[in-house]
Amino acid sequence: MTETAAVPASPPTIDADPFAAEHLENPEPLHRQLREAGPVVRLSRYGVHALARHRQVHATLVDWQSFQSGAGVGLADFRHEKPWRPPSLLLEADPPHHDAPRRVLREVLAPLALRRLSEEWQTVAEDLVEAVLTEQGREFDAFDVLAKAFPLRVFPDAVGLGPHGRENLLPYGNMAFNAFGPRNALVEADARRVGELSAWVNTQCAREALSEDGFGARIWAAADRGDLTPAQAPLVVRSLLTAGVDTTVHGLAAALYAFATHPEQWQRLRARPELARVAFDEAVRWQSPVQTFFRTATTDVDMAGTRIPEGGKILMFLGAANRDPVRWSAADRFDLTRDPSGHVGFGMGVHQCVGQHVARLEAEALLTALAHRVERLELAGEPRRHLNNTLRSWASLPVRVRPAR
Repeated sequence: MTETAAVPASPPTIDADPFAAEHLENPEPLHRQLREAGPVVRLSRYGVHALARHRQVHATLVDWQSFQSGAGVGLADFRHEKPWRPPSLLLEADPPHHDAPRRVLREVLAPLALRRLSEEWQTVAEDLVEAVLTEQGREFDAFDVLAKAFPLRVFPDAVGLGPHGRENLLPYGNMAFNAFGPRNALVEADARRVGELSAWVNTQCAREALSEDGFGARIWAAADRGDLTPAQAPLVVRSLLTAGVDTTVHGLAAALYAFATHPEQWQRLRARPELARVAFDEAVRWQSPVQTFFRTATTDVDMAGTRIPEGGKILMFLGAANRDPVRWSAADRFDLTRDPSGHVGFGMGVHQCVGQHVARLEAEALLTALAHRVERLELAGEPRRHLNNTLRSWASLPVRVRPAR
């Protein structure tokens, strides 16, 4: 008697558009639908396979050999479509092309370099919190004056940018993350500024535009040593400016929103400010500033009984995986007693966010400064989202505070 291999099953099909405004505004219902439908789901609207459970998302992120980034981490397939800009050497490249840029950035952002910034950033955070409480009073937009203001003040300085034009960083990042989705109204709204914003960012990545003591100068020094080519250096600087601002801004906003809606967790942080980094990671898990990324199958792959064909696009729902009840107990709750390690908000594997420790350092500085100066933090109105094809982002976060005595 001969045995025959099991024929891969057809996955359940869903016609929902994850990039529609209703799902970008409130993604959790669709995430639950996708998780409950099965480990692999077919999204008929875009002809892609979708993963929303933590196990499958994690497995795909760490298996770069089977699921490549080099064909684009958005819906566009770089094998058949020309990218709107030169692809990222970090995000949109695979080993071995990915190795040297990542190695250089890992050295530039090494713990010793970040320790040198820690005391300085803590002082900036304390000064900012004091100024906000003095000038804004007890009610203010925490997104504008804290979550956005702090990273835009300290991170460009660390990279070595000049003082002018920093207001372009968030619009450029918004445009870049929108481009990972379909060519919908959000992408069209950015179209008029593509040339202007791209030109500004490219100018900032040149050696002569950067200070001599920042991350950018160290990237160029790596090119002088031969660790990068002169053509690669500005693209690595660009990667820092693209991925290092928006994600931190919206991650900080997520943390402030979490505390404003969970007063008992704010008191827990005030009692133990050393939990600031855990709080940031739990907020990233709970809100997932980066909601989705794509991969492309390099060969026919069988996953959980479904055959994903070579060349097929896979849409990973990082936000859904981070609330998978199989992986997380009481997954929809923000909880500082939880160990949030293992969340996929910063990715996993060789493409895991190389700047995640910078974001944690920024969060630690700002949240610690707030915990020392603010006794109570609560919403003062309805927060507003800013819709983006990839980011769970914010437009405003009105809060009311009671300063500590």
